[in-house]
Amino acid sequence: MASGHVKKNEELTTTGPYAYCRNPLYLGSIVIAIGFAVASVSIWVAIIIVFLFVAIYVPVIRGEEAFLRAKFPQYDEYAHRVPRLIPSFVGQRNPGSGFSRELYLQHREYNAIIGAVVVLAALAAKLIWLSR
Repeated sequence: MASGHVKKNEELTTTGPYAYCRNPLYLGSIVIAIGFAVASVSIWVAIIIVFLFVAIYVPVIRGEEAFLRAKFPQYDEYAHRVPRLIPSFVGQRNPGSGFSRELYLQHREYNAIIGAVVVLAALAAKLIWLSR
């Protein structure tokens, strides 16, 4: 959903999921990773996932914010109004419409679905292996 709203480097996206959270794609990845960590029933998998997300996403988000501040003068007002990662549904926000199937396909976010299917297959294989 979020990738169908983004016009990367062309305009500041504030519609759709971006009306509630500045990083909905990262939030979605985090939620999916938490689900896989829980499904794996392994504290080590959970620790590795947390470490990877902190090591990768914190610097990436900070770098993107610096870029957006420099490129779009209205970013500071948007950042003040919309939370970074945990969505807020309070206040006067217009989520707008504007979803574009073409943008979704252009950003190739469907690759996340492929990755999720691969991880689900690995978890299914683990369950089958352990049930023997």
